[in-house]
Amino acid sequence: MSRTENCCLWAPMNDPVYRAYHDEEWGVPEYDSRALWEKLQLDGFQAGLSWRTILYKRDNFREEFEGFDPERLVSWDQARIDQALQNPGIIRSPSKIKALIGNAKAYLDFAETGEDFSEWMWSYVGGSPIQNNWEDFKNAPVKSNESEALSKDLKKRGFKYCGPVIVYAFMQAVGMINDHETCCPRHAEVATMAR
Repeated sequence: MSRTENCCLWAPMNDPVYRAYHDEEWGVPEYDSRALWEKLQLDGFQAGLSWRTILYKRDNFREEFEGFDPERLVSWDQARIDQALQNPGIIRSPSKIKALIGNAKAYLDFAETGEDFSEWMWSYVGGSPIQNNWEDFKNAPVKSNESEALSKDLKKRGFKYCGPVIVYAFMQAVGMINDHETCCPRHAEVATMAR
């Protein structure tokens, strides 16, 4: 096995779904506000679990949570929450589902105040991705000054399940931070995708 095939081993070569996520999505800069919000919610559901668990249930999440449409989610009542809790295809956590609904309201508050959620998020990295140069993914931190600041401000705006470790994972996933290993072909590829 070459060093390139050995890169970013957090996404094992023998797991085609996880590897496709690494090769096609992880680290690609995302600028769409609703897509950023969805990814933040999925990372919140990951709390205490593995990303692989969430990845394999992602389509179920999207179906149950109405395409992660914040305007639809804010109207959920306890009966709708109870219905979701019967779905074995998602993470059936009452607190995480209630946080999702509250996070939908917090997200919609941005539009009500005339703020762009994407621009606000990206401002925490100066508008363009941080390009790290790790030879081994194990050297990457689990949080950073940027993720701590963003986490703190998300909480001030009413978001839940957005601690600095969750936010750092989110920032890696949506390309705000390029943490592909330097030997990984995706490191250079995603670096060219920044606005």
